[in-house]
Formats: sequence, C-alpha cells, structure tokens
Amino acid sequence: MREFIKKMQEAGLVVDVKNEVSADMQAPKMAATTDKLLFFHKIGGHRAVMNLTANRASLALALGMDETKIVKTLADAQFNGKVTEDGTLPMTKPDLNTLPIMHHFPKDAGKYLTSAIVFSRYDGVENASIHRMQVLDDHRVAARLVEGRHTHVMVKKAIAKGEKLPIAVTIGTHPAVTFASCTRVPTGMELPYAAELMGGELKVKRCSNGILVPDAEIVLEGFITAELTEEGPFVDITGTYDPVRMQHIIEFTGMYTRPDFIYHGILPGGDEHKVLMGAPYEPKIYKAVAGVTEVRNVVLTKGGCGYLHAVVQIKKSTQGDAKNAIMAAFAAHTSLKHVVVVDEDIDPCNPQEVEYAIATRVTGDQDIMVITGVRGSSLDPCQKDDGTNVKVGVDATMVLGRESDFSRATW
Repeated sequence: MREFIKKMQEAGLVVDVKNEVSADMQAPKMAATTDKLLFFHKIGGHRAVMNLTANRASLALALGMDETKIVKTLADAQFNGKVTEDGTLPMTKPDLNTLPIMHHFPKDAGKYLTSAIVFSRYDGVENASIHRMQVLDDHRVAARLVEGRHTHVMVKKAIAKGEKLPIAVTIGTHPAVTFASCTRVPTGMELPYAAELMGGELKVKRCSNGILVPDAEIVLEGFITAELTEEGPFVDITGTYDPVRMQHIIEFTGMYTRPDFIYHGILPGGDEHKVLMGAPYEPKIYKAVAGVTEVRNVVLTKGGCGYLHAVVQIKKSTQGDAKNAIMAAFAAHTSLKHVVVVDEDIDPCNPQEVEYAIATRVTGDQDIMVITGVRGSSLDPCQKDDGTNVKVGVDATMVLGRESDFSRATW
C-alpha cells in the first residue's frame, strides 16, 4: 500500500492532512467531500488513509492499466498469478484499542473496520473477501457475513463439525489485492487473481493458525465462532442504514502491526466503497454482453450507488442488439436495477452524455423495457418483502438506418 500511496503522491492525487483529526466522524466527513486520497498524519496518534481508490484514475494506477481499457483488460483475466509463501508473521496479543478505528455516522452502532479483508481456509479451499466489522471490545468484532457467500458457507461447514473457522484479517493492503477480494472469481482464486493484477506474482506470509496473507500494515488472526450477537445499524452502499441482524463474532488471538503502520478506512457509501462494489462487476457484464453484441465499455455509475445502475456502450449490428444487451446485463449482475445502453459516440462515464442519449434517442413505448417480479438487490430500499423488485432497461441508441437524424454537429 505504501508503494501505491507514493505513486499517487507523484501523480498529485494525494491531499496531506497534517493537523490533528478525530476518527470519530471527523475524518469520514472529510472523505465525503472529495474523491482524492486523504493522507491523515495525526489521527488517534497514528497515520491513516481514506479514498485510496475512490475514482477510476486511482483504480487504473493501482492496477497498472489504461483507464479507458480497464474493463476489457479485466474481462480477459486468467486467474493464474503465482502465489509464493515467504515466511511467517510474528504475532502479539491483540488490542483493537490501539488502532484508529473510525465511527462514521451518528446512528452507527459503534466503531467499524471497513477495509478489512478476511482471508480464510477450510477443507483445503481458500477465500478472501471484505466484511464490515463492528468492534465489540479489544479483541472481538461482529462481522456481517452475507448469507450464501463463500465466507458464510465456510463458517457453516466448520460449525456443523463443531469447529471454529480460522481466519486472518488484513488492513492496509495494496488496492490490487483489495480489488481481487471484492471480485467474484472461481472458487479459491482470489490470491492468484491478486497475483495476476500485481504483475504475476504475490508473496504471502503464514499466520500461526495456518492462514496465508499478503503484505499489509496490520494483520489480525483468529477465528469466526458460532456465537452470534446484534450487528448494526450501519450505513451501506446506498447511504441508507442497513437493518440490525444477528451476526457471527470473530475472536482475535493475535495481532501484527508495522511499527509506523498506516491505517486504511473506507467511508461507507462513499466513492471508494462504490468503486470497489461496482468495478469488479463491470468485466462480468462486459463478457455477458459480448455474447450478444459488440460491446465497447461498461460503467456502474456513482449516482447508481456503484451497484444498481449500469451504462453499457455497444456497436449495434441489428436493431435488437440493445435490448439483448439489456437482458445480458441483468443476467450477469442480478442486483442491477436500471440499465441504459448507448452508442459508441456517447461517453458512458459522463452522466450528461448519457442523459443526452436518453433525451434524444429514446421513444418511451418502444425503447423502455419494464420487468416485474424479479430478484433485485437486498440493499435497495424499494425491494418488496418477497425479495423481488422491478427492473428497467433503456435503449438509448440510434435507430439503425437513421443515424443521420441523430448525428451531432462537430468541428
């Protein structure tokens, strides 16, 4: 992560905050006002960063990719990087009170770890994913484990055998590793994918409970237990409060920190949260749409919470291509709520361009698809009690054969 921060500084994308800042809502509130990387030099006696990859430019720098070609490049991923074990980590007694863990919003249940990557292993299969964690005391947290996701499945298997699930948590990890942990990859391929994104190889160290972790500022090791407690309320991607649920408790048994560690916090519902939620799904949608038409780009928009709205840019060959693209996008990312398909001359990253396409190229009774009674996102406040929602697809492309009627004046 330090190497990445240095690259961001060299690119002029870092705001250094030298004055004392509180971890109790002050730092999170500052992060909400910009998408630049904020480097706090005095926060709870330590250093911390927020907005590490809060825009596409910083994500491109982190992944070493051309910003305009990120989605296509990621769509070609092979998940074949080399993971090399490189020693062990010395652990001390855990004490979460020594970390500048943030309290983000007034109604939050308390302080939360938000950038923590959970590395786990069970039955020879490894996994890595981000889970928010509500701090309970100096060595325990309540982790939100989404039902059906890999970590939750592994926990259930361990508990069924009367065991705890061994895990290790990293904070302050290179953003390419964080991105890999946010991506739906083939089972157990998060670390090889991270290695691929890091240039082909990733060195990892073994914790005392057997879990492998990459380089990080802070590492916590322990176990996910069968014990449950209330977790929440907490702000999620939509900026609204997630309900209180009974969630599993993690007990930390060991802790490693660099002597001058840099803590990483992600603002819930902020720009970095949206990038990490949405960008990993864009290649998946890209590949699905490529199966039905020529696709040029896919963007999950910040205005759509980085998760619920997609703009798909295509090159039409037949008049029905846009509607096929809409259906492919919905199938690839079932949490999508609204999809807009645009032509090659429309920049999908520019909301004004997309709105222009809707204004000038959409005939409501012909170009809008409304699909009712389908599965939506549990994060959407509009979701019905039965878990269904309404999806809308908008064909904002020019009518084939009438392009001259829609052509814009240029110099």
